Amino acid sequence: MWVSIDLCVVPLGVSSSLAPFVALCEKIIQNKGLEYELGPNGTAIEGEWEEVFDCVKECHQAVHMHGVHRIYTTVKINSRGDRQQSFREKVSKVKSSNLPDYV
Repeated sequence: MWVSIDLCVVPLGVSSSLAPFVALCEKIIQNKGLEYELGPNGTAIEGEWEEVFDCVKECHQAVHMHGVHRIYTTVKINSRGDRQQSFREKVSKVKSSNLPDYV
């Protein structure tokens, strides 16, 4: 099943900068060959369910291996049963939509 997620991995008990951990997870996502886009508060990732959630697991394992004892993660999941839709297509569709008259 094709899935699109928003992933936010927050290591607890580290300095206020999370950039090194985000970069670590980004490298894992790249190595998996998944489509992704970094955002200011999370990362959009898409692909087959098993591959995407295996990637989430690897991100957790890597952050733990870098000395983080506790991680708080949020995941938003979007899937469709009728067709495969990329997150970029969804954004493009919103940007090209006409506003209804009542707005």
